[in-house]
Amino acid sequence: MSSNLAAGEQPVYNYNVVRQFAIMTVVWGVVGMAVGVLIAAQLVWPELNDIFQPYTHFGRLRPLHTNAVIFAFGGCALFATSYYVVQRTCQTPLWGGFLIPFTFWGWQLVIVLAAITLPLGYTSAKEYAELEWPIDILITLVWVAYAIVFFGTIIKRRTSHIYVANWFFGAFILTIALLHVVNNMEVPVSMWKSYSAYSGAMDAMVQWWYGHNAVGFFLTAGFLGMMYYFVPKQAGRPVYSYQLSIVHFWALISLYIWAGPHHLHYSALPDWAQSLGMVMSLVLLAPSWGGMINGIMTLSGAWHKLRTDPTLRFLVVSLSFYGMSTFEGPMMAIKTVNALSHDTDWTVGHVHSGALGWVAMISIGAIYHLIPVLFNRKEMWSVGLVNAHFWLATIGTVLYISAMWVNGITQGLMWRAFNADGTLTYSFVESVEASYPGYFVRVLGGAFFLFGMLLMAYNTYRTVADEDEATSAQPQTA
Repeated sequence: MSSNLAAGEQPVYNYNVVRQFAIMTVVWGVVGMAVGVLIAAQLVWPELNDIFQPYTHFGRLRPLHTNAVIFAFGGCALFATSYYVVQRTCQTPLWGGFLIPFTFWGWQLVIVLAAITLPLGYTSAKEYAELEWPIDILITLVWVAYAIVFFGTIIKRRTSHIYVANWFFGAFILTIALLHVVNNMEVPVSMWKSYSAYSGAMDAMVQWWYGHNAVGFFLTAGFLGMMYYFVPKQAGRPVYSYQLSIVHFWALISLYIWAGPHHLHYSALPDWAQSLGMVMSLVLLAPSWGGMINGIMTLSGAWHKLRTDPTLRFLVVSLSFYGMSTFEGPMMAIKTVNALSHDTDWTVGHVHSGALGWVAMISIGAIYHLIPVLFNRKEMWSVGLVNAHFWLATIGTVLYISAMWVNGITQGLMWRAFNADGTLTYSFVESVEASYPGYFVRVLGGAFFLFGMLLMAYNTYRTVADEDEATSAQPQTA
């Protein structure tokens, strides 16, 4: 990468906002996972729903959990890493002035408002888009500021080349803006209530165009940008194939946007649209696995580092889960498979193989890489705790998704079992009873993952507060 910096000149980066987002990634990770364990426990011990009725009921806490882990934990990780990567690869500090701190404080305000309104029952009832219209407007303002800062920094870069991670971050920022604005077209009827501007099957199609591409761009493209920087950096190796990374980028963003209809199989959506969603989901397997292979093969010549570097383990194992969940997703999009899996816990298992195994683990690995850099430390306070966290996260994820796979297939088979006279073999209650052991194992897996996050929070606190190391970080820009 050629640089236009004068000889010996070092860019002065803005690490303050990156530090803020990195710390809040850890904080919201603990909060989001804790709510997840609570609602999982509510399905094992229903009396837990009655603690602070109606505010802690499963129906109100479940959207709080999804918003906390996706937009609070995942969102802060994306802000932190994209702001860090764009500065380092463009060799210039962030551009945007007051917009830079506004993105941090504005995003934290969005999260706090979500934590207040969702338990109170204020919701648009749209998956991953439950927040009501005043918060939607705030999200739009923060996101526009984010885009201005990110692309403004790209424009004023001191390198001619735009590194591939920034292509993924840029695509994620632009597409999420489009998805958010279109899906949240709504008619306010009061301060905290609105109705969708769309109706019927059109509303469902717009919602799942948004919902699946929130997965495709917020939870995939953005985190692939993370992967393309932090895996090579932690491994000390160049990307296995830069050409493949470009093919991966264009194929992924061209195909992902079409896959949403597979959420609406056997619905009122026109059959051609359902079939299109299925076919595009199957084709999507190719670029997904191309990116996964590119990331894993980056370790060529550096496999031995996995024995001693738990941060690298987080990053590489996340790619394995990425490959697994992006194989499972297209298979579940096939109509005949979906007839068995739809509305069962199999879907929950699939979502969490991506959310815990891919998104959370690569975020954790990236934050473990960043914290020592951002706070002028040689390494995390305890590498042993990082190692313990890795095993807790891995075992917890495997327990969780295995339990949900077994539950899901059991439920699907029980629901479609008929007697000779055409009556149902099992009642719905019997399928719930059969799911009980799996729900207990899910609580156990979630508790493992949560305990790992608590170790991370303690390790991060000790790393930041360690008086034995240098106390001053790199100089800041205004």
